Amino acid sequence: LAERVAALHGEQRPVLIGTRSVEASLRASEALTRLSLPHEVLNATQDRAEAEIIAEAGQLGAITVATNIAGRGTDIHPRAGVAECGGIHVILTEFHESARIDRQLYGRTGRQGGPGTTEAIVSLDDELFRRFAPWLLAVCRRLPLPPLLRLLPLLAQRRAEAEHAKTRREQTALD
Repeated sequence: LAERVAALHGEQRPVLIGTRSVEASLRASEALTRLSLPHEVLNATQDRAEAEIIAEAGQLGAITVATNIAGRGTDIHPRAGVAECGGIHVILTEFHESARIDRQLYGRTGRQGGPGTTEAIVSLDDELFRRFAPWLLAVCRRLPLPPLLRLLPLLAQRRAEAEHAKTRREQTALD
């Protein structure tokens, strides 16, 4: 992750790194610090205002690490020169149990219609895979074919979403 961010930073592209938890955001921050990459962390624990950090996230060369709870409802507005270097690059480091949250992260700049790119840099040790698709994870570990690797997060998220929907229905029935 840090090496990929370093390459993008060398191109002056702003980078938004999405994590699922405060702990993961801190691990990402540590990896960036080891490579001496200047960055901001937005995980609902920092002292500075979230809006200020998000405003800076659209500047050339900016690197921002954020959890899905941070900066909700705030778009990143690309600054001058960002579109010319390809727009903001969004990196997902962990898939969320809801695919909607991942789409929101990917769409942080897309709502303004500007250019940008996205990618997922995810470990096969991701909790989502272990919990919701262990059998497919075992297959992917033995046979890491691209179609299977693309299917893994889709299946895991569908199973997680179905389990959460069932829990909500059961809670409603109890009320």
